[in-house]
Amino acid sequence: MLLLPQKDWHWKYNDSYGVLGVSLGAEIEFLTAYKAKSLIPDALSSMEFNIAHAKFYMSLLDKLPKTLSLTDAAIVQIALNATAAHFMLTPQMPKSWFFDCSDVCVFSDVGKVFELKCQKQRSLVLVIENTLQSALVMLLSPENVCYPARKP
Repeated sequence: MLLLPQKDWHWKYNDSYGVLGVSLGAEIEFLTAYKAKSLIPDALSSMEFNIAHAKFYMSLLDKLPKTLSLTDAAIVQIALNATAAHFMLTPQMPKSWFFDCSDVCVFSDVGKVFELKCQKQRSLVLVIENTLQSALVMLLSPENVCYPARKP
């Protein structure tokens, strides 16, 4: 069963773990992997999980099961992390040099899951944000699959 947003959900920075969390009610807190240095200033204090956040999260809950064969819990985890990244991360610098060129044109709609080739290995990613010239993606494959150390 997928976890649907409730009006009492809110973002809060968890000082104990040093990461952004989502309070999912009185007894449950979901912790993201996002540390203070990568978050916008507002994410360091309590903040409402608002309509825009819920809409983005729900759209991912709708799209992800169509492309990924994962448990409901894994889909919720990905959707919550992606929602946090979309709304709470500071702008990221493009790092296209990490990835190999594609022979085909890839359109990167938000919520799209596809493979990127990096150092002759393939990594599964999810599009979190897109612009005309770049896309913010979240790595779904294990980190050691494609983790370049520096720009060539």
